[in-house]
Amino acid sequence: MSVIRCVLSILFYTLNTLFWFVPIFLCGLVKLIPIKPLQKLMSWIAKQCATVWVTCNGINQNVFASYQLNVTGLEQLRSKDWYLVIANHQSWVDILVMQRIFNRRIPFLNFFLKKELIYVPFLGLAWWALDFPFMTRTSKSQLKKNPKLRGKDLETTRKACEKFKEMPVSIVNFVEGTRFTAEKHARQKSPFQYLLKPKAGGVAFVMQAMGEQISKVVNVTIHYPGGIPSFVDFASGRVKQIDVRVEVMDVSPNLIGDYTGDADFRVNFQAELNRIWEEKNQQLAQFESQAE
Repeated sequence: MSVIRCVLSILFYTLNTLFWFVPIFLCGLVKLIPIKPLQKLMSWIAKQCATVWVTCNGINQNVFASYQLNVTGLEQLRSKDWYLVIANHQSWVDILVMQRIFNRRIPFLNFFLKKELIYVPFLGLAWWALDFPFMTRTSKSQLKKNPKLRGKDLETTRKACEKFKEMPVSIVNFVEGTRFTAEKHARQKSPFQYLLKPKAGGVAFVMQAMGEQISKVVNVTIHYPGGIPSFVDFASGRVKQIDVRVEVMDVSPNLIGDYTGDADFRVNFQAELNRIWEEKNQQLAQFESQAE
């Protein structure tokens, strides 16, 4: 039955994605016409289609892979505000979970993605049409060879945020920069038992570009009592419970500044992010003790 559920669930995800890909992609093509009101209308239509797409994915989960979803902290959220959403990252399932809990509660989630993901069949073009920013990860060795690459991500973030100012949006940043694994945790020598080290750059760039417009910071902690699942585990119905804690935080003026040019601000910003990560680690430890 697990195999049958998995096949049917993935088939439903695929058909649902293909169906909604068509209008979303067409909206993206029309947005290439340089007429601002038309572009804004197409962005709105594309996000409405994406919202229904996420709703249908939720129905799929209820039918083929139901699980107990324990969520706290959603009461203060509104659909007409601007949000910066930060979260720990363990699995591709994180995205499906976040889409489900925030669907129609806050504006559609926009993720910062690696530029390679634009080549994912159908999804890559859908993400492009939905104005997801595609980032280029520049290594330290690349920066040494070509210093001009420094600041490239900031410029990409600034351009994306200009679009985000036109209508309410939820900007998602997985602060660790990659999915948690025991190997990565050991390699980093992370001081957090259940988390990788937080990377401040992405969050700081968003705050620098549009911090005064962001209404709240939404801090999301996701926990899987049965262990970190793969997408196949999730689609097969092997995930029985997911715990999510949502904390809505005010935007402190101390978090808005020149991250690249002000060394003192950079140190203070990283320290504040480390403090948030320490609290998140404690929350995950509490989840773990409850699961035992």
